[in-house]
Amino acid sequence: MIDPTEAFQTAVRSTLIASPDVVALVQPENIRELPGRPENFPSILFGNQKLEFLGYSGNGWRSGRVSLVLHIWALENAQIARQIGGAVLHALETGPADTEDTMFLDWQRPTLAWMRDPKPELVATHGAMALECVAMWRP
Repeated sequence: MIDPTEAFQTAVRSTLIASPDVVALVQPENIRELPGRPENFPSILFGNQKLEFLGYSGNGWRSGRVSLVLHIWALENAQIARQIGGAVLHALETGPADTEDTMFLDWQRPTLAWMRDPKPELVATHGAMALECVAMWRP
């Protein structure tokens, strides 16, 4: 693996679909990577993956700061969107679980911002949650 952002995204998704609080509000098939606005609501979409390579850590490991933005979408009821955001925050309190090839360290507390849909006739609520940590991986 050259870029650990996919492993980070997969680990975050696994954490979310393993959370009963999250899947009570969002169907697992609506927690995925998809650019732009979702077709199905409510949804949690992944975007804006980023890697800042930090260097070699010895024994064949590499390290880098990885980040990703979760986009939380719900129609009409902003309260539902906020409940989803709370469930996601709770599920990711300590970060995603390490995988066989990747460790996630220095987990930063997520930040979350809420905004109204730019198409007011659609009455959607959109939240953007920034996630960041240091990943160590073997290529």
